[in-house]
Amino acid sequence: MTGILLIPTILVVILTLLARQGQEPVSAQSGLLQLLGLEVPAESLDYVQNKTQFQLHTLLTEQRHPRTWNLSERIKTDIPAALHMLFSVDEDIVNRLEELADSPRDLLRLSSEIKNTILSGRKIYIYGCGATGRLAKQMESTFWRPFWNSLCQDKAIWLKVEKNLGSDLAEKLIGEMTGADRALISSLEGFEDLQLIGRLQLLDHGVEKGDLVICVTEGGETSSVIGTILAALEQWKEAPGYSPEQSRQKLYFVYNNPDDRLRPFDRSRSVLEEPGITRINLTTGPMAITGSTRMQATTIETYVLGAALQAAVYDLLSGFLSGKELQRIGFTRRYDLVETLRDFSRILSRIKNAVPGIAEWTALEADTYAGNHFSTYFAEKALITVFIDSTERSPTFRLFPLDTVEEPIRRCWIQVWTPAASRRQAWLNFLGRPFRGLREDFYRPHFEEEVDDPYLRRAALESLKKAGNNQQELYDFSFAAFNLEKRGPQPGDLGVVVSLSPEENKLLDPNSAFSRFVRLFLERQARLVMVGLNDLNEKQIVALKNKINDHYRTFLNQAQPAPVQVWLNLGRENDPFLLKQNVGLKMVLNAHSTAVMARLGRVIGNTMTNVSPSNLKLIGRATFLIQSHVNDCLRQPEWIKKYGRRQEISYGEANAVLYDSIEFLRDKQSVAGQTAEVALSIIRILEALRLKKGVTNEEALAILQQVGLAGYLQQVQR
Repeated sequence: MTGILLIPTILVVILTLLARQGQEPVSAQSGLLQLLGLEVPAESLDYVQNKTQFQLHTLLTEQRHPRTWNLSERIKTDIPAALHMLFSVDEDIVNRLEELADSPRDLLRLSSEIKNTILSGRKIYIYGCGATGRLAKQMESTFWRPFWNSLCQDKAIWLKVEKNLGSDLAEKLIGEMTGADRALISSLEGFEDLQLIGRLQLLDHGVEKGDLVICVTEGGETSSVIGTILAALEQWKEAPGYSPEQSRQKLYFVYNNPDDRLRPFDRSRSVLEEPGITRINLTTGPMAITGSTRMQATTIETYVLGAALQAAVYDLLSGFLSGKELQRIGFTRRYDLVETLRDFSRILSRIKNAVPGIAEWTALEADTYAGNHFSTYFAEKALITVFIDSTERSPTFRLFPLDTVEEPIRRCWIQVWTPAASRRQAWLNFLGRPFRGLREDFYRPHFEEEVDDPYLRRAALESLKKAGNNQQELYDFSFAAFNLEKRGPQPGDLGVVVSLSPEENKLLDPNSAFSRFVRLFLERQARLVMVGLNDLNEKQIVALKNKINDHYRTFLNQAQPAPVQVWLNLGRENDPFLLKQNVGLKMVLNAHSTAVMARLGRVIGNTMTNVSPSNLKLIGRATFLIQSHVNDCLRQPEWIKKYGRRQEISYGEANAVLYDSIEFLRDKQSVAGQTAEVALSIIRILEALRLKKGVTNEEALAILQQVGLAGYLQQVQR
């Protein structure tokens, strides 16, 4: 018995040693650093020695997926094949959902507790960070609030709802992310790495013992998310007579890595070994783009949690609404959570059938950016799903973040508009409620007094300045005067209209905002793409395409091509949340935007070498990318033949060069543009080893700007 108990401990020790292998502090006498004339930056020394808990390259989500290994090469010549490669990784989601459907106990318990929480008048609090934070916002503002607000329009039904459940149902679910609403735009450096902020946001929202807390992290190691679930657990443990069975009903931790990969990390282990928390493991495997958990990890989490919410709502309402009333609000039959899990394969199959149209859109958008033009996405019901994809492109592929209203000219390649008369109205339409920021008077004292690490304290205090309610005034995505005058389409730009059922009809209504957007772009000789997810059959889709072409023909000049149309029938039967259409759209946008960036050279193989190292986790990812690409090159027979065999670089060496690149580029973005530190570091290291002499950041930057990382790697590996 003793030997059995020792196995987990031994495994943790072994995995920890493996995780740290090759990550010893780099010596000042390092051959590479001597060659570069580089001393180890103090921040790098601290990171390699003391930040091992953020060096996450052993996680399954950080590995390269074999099905997309050569994506960057394939997309140059065959966009449909590259898209099929990306969608093939979503088959991993199908397989995991089948497993969950066979053993749905924890999901059924979660759905039951959502129902019980509402019946008892308590709150539901869904919390995430980054992509899962946006998921949490989507649960509130795409699914929950719009559904209950729609019921208000049917007075007979709403009277019954009010009588049985109260009138404030839309307020009962809070979707929150690390950094609050401002973090929807872009991540706020320093917050993600703090367990403290998760605890503080929980308190700020008044979440108490008895409320349902669902914490979602793609990798299972995000500090702020772990801080949230542990703070919620502490509320239970402080109560007299506590037992784990009590809190386990109300506390859920949802994640996407195998437990054995997570146990070497102290913060993850504190949740995995806690009997008072229910854990829902949704591991699918590596991502289609290495480490890009906005893809498969967040897709399965969105689908599973959305299905659990919708199942709970059906159970709530079927207790007092008739069958006909349930049909009137979108529940055409009994809602089966297990059936919904298995239905994901149908969504993926129909998306794959749409690849030819998606490929045409991908080529057009890539050509738009390559020609120094811009895109504008337009959506109403699909707004959050579209907005999430547009903002997540920035950190993943090192793009300029969404422009503020203070930018004199457009820098961000993409902007998002929605029917709204003002920027505040746009936020209200988006969130379904007023903008929520972080109150500086509440958070600042805690950051100053409770964050011991100087780097994290400084970063958190700086980010706090950018997280208040005033931030909503900096961003305008309304289809209104400011954007029309300052950021309207130019010849060569691209407009993308995205609709969900039954919004496709608005494209044929000359008075609708959808139609006005289309006419504006066509009249200004911009290109146009229409993307719609609906419940039309094939014959109806063909008829819709023809009607649209006829409707807008008069707005095209002779040389102007007709709009590209991409229509997918994902249905809306028994799906009042439009969960399947939103998740299907998410998958399409993820693959499309990834393919666009790969075609533009911002992906090497299937790795995001343009990632922005904006927090401790991403610094670790960037370091591992540098080490991996350099050592892959050093192993190539062509390199060995031309330049000789050389010892591979260490993690510490890669990290030292990365920190030097970060410092070099810190104040040079006006010159260096969207240059990524990873690409700069790889070129600098390889060029120094090739020439056997020091290469400066300036020299490496000149090469990067001239040929790009992909072009450089091709040259040195010939």
